[in-house]
Amino acid sequence: QVQLVESGGGLVQAGGSLRLSCAASGRPFSTYAMAWFRQAPGKEREFVAAFSRSVNYTYYADSVKGRFTMSRDNAKNTVYLQMNSLKPEDTAIYYCAHSIALGAPRREGDFGSWGQGTQVTVSS
Repeated sequence: QVQLVESGGGLVQAGGSLRLSCAASGRPFSTYAMAWFRQAPGKEREFVAAFSRSVNYTYYADSVKGRFTMSRDNAKNTVYLQMNSLKPEDTAIYYCAHSIALGAPRREGDFGSWGQGTQVTVSS
């Protein structure tokens, strides 16, 4: 089982930036997929970004492409989500998730471990 702890959420004005962090423990980190999802009030949780070790690339939802960047520090077992040009519609709880699936997983069901979430609020 993997334990995930997110941090870095907060309140920011539209156009601003935030960087989220997710620290992982409990299983070798570098051999699986890590992802960010988000859930806005009254909406279903949606995929934001992920890095897959098996295919060695990072992929994004269309809604954040060009604004968000996911990175990782294998030595620290930590992934990051740099969020720039934030919009009010980015307001959500952001979750870090871990998957043992091969390929480029992006469905909730592909991810077996989840963090507790961190709130991001973007004011207009």
